[in-house]
Amino acid sequence: MEHQQNLQFASDLRTVFNRLIKKIRKESPTGQTFSFTERSTMGLLYEHKALLPSELAAMEMITNQSMSQVLNHLFEMGYIIRIPSATDKRKVNISLSEEGEKIFLQFKNERDEWLLNAIEKTCTPEEKELLKKIIVPFTKLVEFK
Repeated sequence: MEHQQNLQFASDLRTVFNRLIKKIRKESPTGQTFSFTERSTMGLLYEHKALLPSELAAMEMITNQSMSQVLNHLFEMGYIIRIPSATDKRKVNISLSEEGEKIFLQFKNERDEWLLNAIEKTCTPEEKELLKKIIVPFTKLVEFK
């Protein structure tokens, strides 16, 4: 019985997270023009400054071929730049272009502003403190392999 209750808890948690993520995506007009993988790839490039396509593919858990398609699309739109490796001429580092960084920060800000507004309007001070405390355990879940 306890296992079944825990399984239901896990299901409820997954459902509410999925709904929240979908809601946040919808609240960013700029972000809606990109696929989930394109937004995530731009986020990784913003965080790490430069990565190899194979590193991006591994981080996104997609094939190198799929990442190549993502990068080609972002390159065509002018949001990434390709920089030949100084140590290995066969490799190319990927970075956000100035325009790519600008657009990434725009849709990141749109999502963050919406979420902050939603928290401010719907949560009590106690609930806000609870949300702050659960960031650590949720981070552990995200990093679990």
